[in-house]
Amino acid sequence: MHGEQRVAIGVIGDKTKLEEGQVARLPGVKEILIVSKPYKKVSREYKADDTVVEVAGVKFGGGHPAVIIAGPCTVESEEQTITIAHEMKKLGVNMLRGGAFKPRTSPYAFQGHGIKGLQMLKKAKEETGLPVVSEIMSGEDIEAFRENVDMLQIGARNMQNFDLLKRWQPAECRYF
Repeated sequence: MHGEQRVAIGVIGDKTKLEEGQVARLPGVKEILIVSKPYKKVSREYKADDTVVEVAGVKFGGGHPAVIIAGPCTVESEEQTITIAHEMKKLGVNMLRGGAFKPRTSPYAFQGHGIKGLQMLKKAKEETGLPVVSEIMSGEDIEAFRENVDMLQIGARNMQNFDLLKRWQPAECRYF
């Protein structure tokens, strides 16, 4: 991981198989830090610098101001979405969030406009300049999200949707 002060290389696994002395003698190795806490990848020992994520010019983290993301719970129509986007922009919102796909308790209830809803959000972005966020529910929709939104949301119902999570490869991730 590239930081401002250094590049850190994390080694995860059975440390008994790693000879620290051999690693310490490698060219470019300044120090070895043993991180024994859980969640190593997010520990300050593993990565001392603040993480700053930038999505369509909006910066998150690292002392940047709080980002306000707001918009319609459900994208109902193009007119409604664009009207709300203009109001959000006037209020100083940083990103527009709208639900194109709606996970409902009943499969017979309105499930959102889907890809058409994503296209409505993209049109609102074109008119207002606000970057767009929407919730993805299926790996089959990844291409439509790439084409229409700047950041995707994984909702609580999909945090255990491993098929979806595996479809979005970290190498492709732009911090969606």
